[in-house]
Amino acid sequence: MGEPDDDAWVLAFDGWDAGDEGRREALCTLGNGRFATRGAHPEARADGVHYPGTYAAGIYNRLRDELAGQAVETESAVNLPNWLDLRFAVGDADWVGLTEDEDEDEADVEVEHQRVELDLRRGVLSRWLTVRDAAGRRTSVHQRRFVDMARPYLAALHTVVTAENWGGRLRVSSGIDGAVTNAGVARYRSMAGGHLDVTEARGTAGDTVLLVARTNGSGVEVAVAARTRVDGATAGVGGGPGRIAHEFSCELAAGGSVVVEKVVALVTSRDVAIARPAVAALEQLASAPGFDELRAAHEKAWTQLWRRFRLELTDGVGTLPAPEAMLVLRTSAFHLLQTVSPHNVDLDAGVPARGLHGEAYRGHVFWDELFVLPVLTLRLPVLARSLLRYRTRRLDAACRAARAAGHTGAMFPWQSGSDGREESQRVHLNPRSGRWLADTSCLQRHVGLAVAYEIWQYHQATGDREFLADHGAETLLQIARFFAGLASRGADGRHHIRGVMGPDEFSTRLPGRTDPGLDDNAYTNVLTVWVLQRAADALDALPATRRAELQENLGLGADELARWDEVSRTMYVPFHPDGVISQFEGYADLLELDWEGYRLRYGDIGRLDRILEAEGRSVDDYKVTKQADVLMLFYLFSADELRALLERLGYALPPAAIPRTIEYYVARTAHGSTLSALVHAWVLARANRENALEHVERTLLGDVGDLQGGTTAEGVHIGSMAGSVDLMQRCFAGLETRENILWLNPHWPRRFGRLTVAVQYRGQPLTIEVADREVTVCAAPGPGRAVRVGCGVDVRDLEPGQTAWFRAG
Repeated sequence: MGEPDDDAWVLAFDGWDAGDEGRREALCTLGNGRFATRGAHPEARADGVHYPGTYAAGIYNRLRDELAGQAVETESAVNLPNWLDLRFAVGDADWVGLTEDEDEDEADVEVEHQRVELDLRRGVLSRWLTVRDAAGRRTSVHQRRFVDMARPYLAALHTVVTAENWGGRLRVSSGIDGAVTNAGVARYRSMAGGHLDVTEARGTAGDTVLLVARTNGSGVEVAVAARTRVDGATAGVGGGPGRIAHEFSCELAAGGSVVVEKVVALVTSRDVAIARPAVAALEQLASAPGFDELRAAHEKAWTQLWRRFRLELTDGVGTLPAPEAMLVLRTSAFHLLQTVSPHNVDLDAGVPARGLHGEAYRGHVFWDELFVLPVLTLRLPVLARSLLRYRTRRLDAACRAARAAGHTGAMFPWQSGSDGREESQRVHLNPRSGRWLADTSCLQRHVGLAVAYEIWQYHQATGDREFLADHGAETLLQIARFFAGLASRGADGRHHIRGVMGPDEFSTRLPGRTDPGLDDNAYTNVLTVWVLQRAADALDALPATRRAELQENLGLGADELARWDEVSRTMYVPFHPDGVISQFEGYADLLELDWEGYRLRYGDIGRLDRILEAEGRSVDDYKVTKQADVLMLFYLFSADELRALLERLGYALPPAAIPRTIEYYVARTAHGSTLSALVHAWVLARANRENALEHVERTLLGDVGDLQGGTTAEGVHIGSMAGSVDLMQRCFAGLETRENILWLNPHWPRRFGRLTVAVQYRGQPLTIEVADREVTVCAAPGPGRAVRVGCGVDVRDLEPGQTAWFRAG
């Protein structure tokens, strides 16, 4: 530590609070993109308060259940063997543990002091604990741990146990617990959760134990080897069902201490260049140095990452002073990099919506990369490309899904897992009513539009023509084909898209209809127009030979391209009579909700769908949105871009219609998603910066403050965490990549001082400083080529080592 802004790098928790342990464990998760481990205490077991969990990118398994009279198959990210497992006991007493479960075989202790600190700068979690047992013996523990960012198969735990006022025998058990299940989300616990079969558990030569397990459906093998060293202790091998451990015993004098050093290797059969995970895990461990040497390399890796992700504020944001705002933003960037890091480049894994931090959403991939990739593309483009490859590798699965549904092109799933099939639930539980209800969220076809948007934005930011030619263009074209195929010409001469859902998950069907789906969701229709235009641009950007090959392989002829152009000029977009963009056809006819009455009655109304269903009503009857839907158009496009899209269709978007549309939906949004506050903050920052601040703070504090009341414990929201960083760079700094230019249009309030961000644009590292309407761009010195930077009508070529100053009009 030792630097003046250390408080802005350390997330700290004091005391022990059973009701808050889940949030703390999620926020104290440590990972390296390849795997991550929740911040549960090493002695903890899943007991309703604590929940140890380790998850590896892309490791899934399927189980079957009977729900609401239906046979349901569910794929979940798998809770892997618990490598943290470390327990201690004084003499012959029970193991020391912090639990409220009287059935647990643990010593009755009083917690005199506990503090946990997550050092974001170094990626190290530290814990100080002092307990007093029934005999009055005080024992203190100091622990440090990390999941290695330098050596992605390794993790380490360092423990010092001190006998404060007693002398005698100390017992330590250091093991690997394979008797774990998926039970981290209360509403899933009635479903099958046993994904692992332990196939081998043994001590090896010297100080190492090995546990091997296999997922019982997908057949993924997971090997965990642990090396534990305790100076001056005698050791034996023990454990229990599904657990292998070294049991140590040593004598301590009053005031004496003992050091327990545990280094772990975790290897799976999905890892590249691995033939036998058990052999590889033992080899990784045999070549691993001690804790301090590993930690030094791990901290160096984090130092290098933080250079790329530099983001600084001088005067805070809203009511958040600079240190607090910086801490929250760094926490968000930290957890993003623990979920997806440079170690993901060789993995076939997407962006799980709840990170590698818990089991909510079963570890599935939704559309959250729409909010994640802009942060990564401008700092780690090779990682962004790898995450896009997760989608492009599943293009064939998306095309099969489209054909099975009677469509052409590629229909990407709303929820994706291991192989690209649709993983959305068929039924879901309303905890308020206890009823299982039909789940129609798979009709959110707009996930494919998000994939296309990400591909094009990546191309614009990087100029990576190889990716576009080899993977991106084909995927974009097949998505365009799918949505053009969904569009049908109506009697009004315009094209319509029917039977889909937009981003608002509350609106699933029109009142009185039995079939789910909506007609002419504005977000879907406008994005379809944009994608059809970009498909043509992608073809034009390809070398002639590759363009001809793609058109030949896809059977994409002039007639189909002409139809795409026609659809992109005749798509229907619904409007209210006063010029407000309507969320979908028929939205204006829905009932208004008594918002004030429901807030008074329920307080938190983020999940109005559950509240109304429990009352015997339907949220579909009301002008109620869970999260931004129409406003997503203003999130993805500048006012000029959106106006151009609508003018192409023959619709006007006068300046007054924009604030009117924004105000209309701000008043009717329940914010049942963490992404909603992000989008509202973004949109309002462009329209009315003062009104945006409430949503900015809500975005920043969403997971750290657990504003949704208990959801953080089930896994952080990676989309909103990445989005909070993106809010600073692309919204307030006004950064856009289009037309082969890095555009800047700052919206940073003067009283917030100066905002500094580091980005990389087309291979050139840049430092951008924003204050009010002024922006300075510094290109790093060294070899490289000029990049084009623009602000308003002022566009310049910026050479390496040069600085440009702009003032927005």
